[in-house]
Amino acid sequence: MDKKLTFHKPSFEEAAKLSEIYALRGNKTCDSTVLDTYIWKNLYNTEVYIEDKAAIILMKDEAGYFAAMPYCREEELPKYFELLKKYFNDELGCPLRIDLADEDALDVLGLLNNPNYMVEEESDLKDYLYDAEELRTLPGKKYQKKRNLINKFMKEYEGRWEYKTMCCVDEYFLEIFMEKWVETRLSEGVESRDTLLVEKDGVIDILRNCDKVTFRVGGIFIDEVLEAFTIGSYNSREKMAVISIEKGNSNIPGIYQVINQQFLLNSYEDAKIVNREDDMGIEGLRRAKESYNPIGYARKYRVCEKAACNHLYEKIA
Repeated sequence: MDKKLTFHKPSFEEAAKLSEIYALRGNKTCDSTVLDTYIWKNLYNTEVYIEDKAAIILMKDEAGYFAAMPYCREEELPKYFELLKKYFNDELGCPLRIDLADEDALDVLGLLNNPNYMVEEESDLKDYLYDAEELRTLPGKKYQKKRNLINKFMKEYEGRWEYKTMCCVDEYFLEIFMEKWVETRLSEGVESRDTLLVEKDGVIDILRNCDKVTFRVGGIFIDEVLEAFTIGSYNSREKMAVISIEKGNSNIPGIYQVINQQFLLNSYEDAKIVNREDDMGIEGLRRAKESYNPIGYARKYRVCEKAACNHLYEKIA
């Protein structure tokens, strides 16, 4: 176990390789695709270590360094977990901390019964999982309100709206939308300026590199103005569409329901599961995600070495 880990900023030229590595074992969390890694790389000062069949993602927040669960084949997870622990202890001089660890990895590593680690579910960060066909067709009484909102939108904007599959050449429309989005969210005091700007820059950055990162973008245009868009990627191992970004003009009733349905109909017609990520502990977002009748959750956990770790746990809890 004398391998030395050397980290560097993730480049878009590495995205295809990372996508292959992320798919080496089963994982139904949104972190099973690379899109979020690139969108949020500046917010968390993300760095990567890459081998032919393994990758380790290192990040940093106000509490210090933390990592994602190593990406590799299931049988090699114990090896890379120990390698990561050694790096934290010897190179960073701190106890190992992993955020957003998936349940399958915890089982493989036996961490729930390991007295050397504290494991705590990050309940506000669990991903919502849905039946993809239900979100495409919205069947039955439980989706009646969704269908009503879509029908109202279709009637009110008949002949004026259009769904488009977007790409690099549509950067202008997304940039204008995101500038308005940041202004609106700042005025509402919902999110910090730094987070909003990082997200805006991350979205534009991936669009500029759409030839290197595999993802899809769909938009709703009304009178040729972009009023809603969504960005997703696909986990082929799980047959799962992961929706990383979904934004719309909240002053237009039904637009979120329309973009949600149209994106799946036009971009992920073969998906069996849809991961719509977490609710961040925001009550309104939680209600919205629950209203689509999830079939389950991809639960995520924080793992921290107990030695010299209690103070850190209190700081980041």
